[in-house]
Amino acid sequence: MVAAMPDTIEAEVISIDGKAPPERDRESPPEPRVSGKERVRGMVLRLDKRWWPLWLLLGLLAVVLAIALGLVFGVLYAVFAFCRSLLRLLSGTGGGGDDTRIRRG
Repeated sequence: MVAAMPDTIEAEVISIDGKAPPERDRESPPEPRVSGKERVRGMVLRLDKRWWPLWLLLGLLAVVLAIALGLVFGVLYAVFAFCRSLLRLLSGTGGGGDDTRIRRG
């Protein structure tokens, strides 16, 4: 059987370019592995301040598009309502005010 290789290989450095390496804390605890969802959960979403003109422009563009779409749908609804009332008037199925179902007097 082949023995499993360890994930990390540690070696002691004696000197690099004639200088001893700086001492490091060998007893430092390993960092806990955190999944991406847990990392994002603790973060606060902030927009970069350097890009505020772009965010302002994109916000204004979104408002203008929303207003334009609202106007287009409003005009389409008005045309549809006009055509519907015109067809009712021409076909005689209502809209004239002469409803014979209600008799008073």
